[in-house]
Amino acid sequence: MRSLAIATMSALLAGCATTPVGLPPAPVAAHAETVPVGTQNDDAADDPAIWRNPSDPSASLIVATDKKAGLYVYNLEGEILSFTDAGEVNNVDLVELGDGTVFVAASDRNDPLNSHIVFYTLNTSAGEMEPVGRVPSGPGEGYGLCLSTHGALTVLAVLKNGALREYEIAEWADGQVPQTALIREFSVPTQPEGCVFDDRDGTLYVGEEVAGIWRFADGATQGALVAPIDNQYLVADVEGLSLAPDGANGGYLVASSQGDNAFAVYRLPDMAPLGRFAIGEGL
Repeated sequence: MRSLAIATMSALLAGCATTPVGLPPAPVAAHAETVPVGTQNDDAADDPAIWRNPSDPSASLIVATDKKAGLYVYNLEGEILSFTDAGEVNNVDLVELGDGTVFVAASDRNDPLNSHIVFYTLNTSAGEMEPVGRVPSGPGEGYGLCLSTHGALTVLAVLKNGALREYEIAEWADGQVPQTALIREFSVPTQPEGCVFDDRDGTLYVGEEVAGIWRFADGATQGALVAPIDNQYLVADVEGLSLAPDGANGGYLVASSQGDNAFAVYRLPDMAPLGRFAIGEGL
């Protein structure tokens, strides 16, 4: 997840609400709403990633999952530009590479016993996804996912059983599936999902749904729980995470507090809680 249009991203990350128990969130008015996914009334719209058009931010694109059917590409008005039939893909992320290629990865859970990652490139002119390939990411059900370009292009596979596996993605030729190499394997105690890398130094943040947000240093397999579920800022489940960097190590981490349909904002690098907001009626 990246820093553009945090309110748009956060609106898409929201899950089902329960009785609010956190601190009162500040209301944020929505400017647009996406067309509903094809799998309606079945908890299917799950996770977005945003490509920021550097020359015309209003022409930026949203790639988002229908976790029962595939991937949508939307414009910032919420209109559907394309749909890719990918089956059960849960989380999605994207990065722009040095040559301008917009590289997309999604967690593939079509096989609940063996996770996979599916890769695409995003044709930003047409708003369409172009398939690159599908690779295995170890035993267990695929769930969360995030990409990093710190040092090398890597992808973190987040499994329902708590396993975390980071793979380096080698360069690939047209028509060939990318080669991946496992470079780190670690875990959190219970089911995780949302994750985000800070590409400035490789720091990784992972949401453990019923516990809180973990932080791992670049390459580390032992982390620290830096924002526990407290029923003030975070109400379980903690879901999507998004990073808005500022300067060498500052900025904000935004976390979906799915338990009360709100969003917690933390200051970087010390993870001090700054407040909460919730998406309200549109303008």
